[in-house]
Amino acid sequence: MRSTFAALAAALAAPAALAQPAEPLWEIGAGAFAVSQQAYPGADEQVNRGIALPYALYRGEFLRVDRGGAGLRAVKQPAFEVDIGVSGAFGARSDDIEARRGMPDLGTLIEFGPRLVWRLDGGTPTPGAGRWRVELPLRGVFDLSDDFRHRGMSFEPELQYARRSSGGWAYSASAGLVFADRRLSRTFYAVDPVYATAERPAYEARSGLLATRLGLTVSRSLSPDWRLFGFARLDSVAGAANRESPLVRRTTGGSVGLGVAWTWLRSERPAAD
Repeated sequence: MRSTFAALAAALAAPAALAQPAEPLWEIGAGAFAVSQQAYPGADEQVNRGIALPYALYRGEFLRVDRGGAGLRAVKQPAFEVDIGVSGAFGARSDDIEARRGMPDLGTLIEFGPRLVWRLDGGTPTPGAGRWRVELPLRGVFDLSDDFRHRGMSFEPELQYARRSSGGWAYSASAGLVFADRRLSRTFYAVDPVYATAERPAYEARSGLLATRLGLTVSRSLSPDWRLFGFARLDSVAGAANRESPLVRRTTGGSVGLGVAWTWLRSERPAAD
């Protein structure tokens, strides 16, 4: 599930000043953020994290470490782009989640695979207007906490709208669907007989719709070197393939994050786009 890392990266990397002529080719700095993430879609408990760490952004013609994660851009056209990207989401200890107590932990998940980006304005947006785009990422999911064990495949089509306001805020809103194969669905929703209890009967997970997702990211420059950023996301398992799993305790849940970033060095050379 690319959700948390991608949302943080999008908020952190968004250009926050309307008058900014172009994004720099690269930036190096540090950031600190706090995240409250729903343990998994359908969970009734949150996973809270507070982290401070250095960061580096690079906006090359082919190599990109920017909003949405890191990747290698294979095709670049005004209206279409294809890249090979990496993203992920934080894990959680099952003993901290009542519904999963005694079951295997949910590890930190890393995603890798191709993504098609379709710019609905044809790559030539109207000055001052927002930008619409469709993202179609197909990713293999691997468990960083378990020697990169393969956890399945995900497909997450998403419609995005991004804009910078005259007041200095940059924001993007998104709506999407998350589909998972049977293997990935088992990671979140299966209950093997060995872990079944009177309150948690055995359940065999199915492939299909995992969640419906709405998201919002915001960013604003506080000074030339300091930036405030944040995100909010709403996930719903209404109509999902595994809505009847005993591990689903809540139909709708949210995740939020807030942070601040300091840019130490930046390139004088602007990015190509």
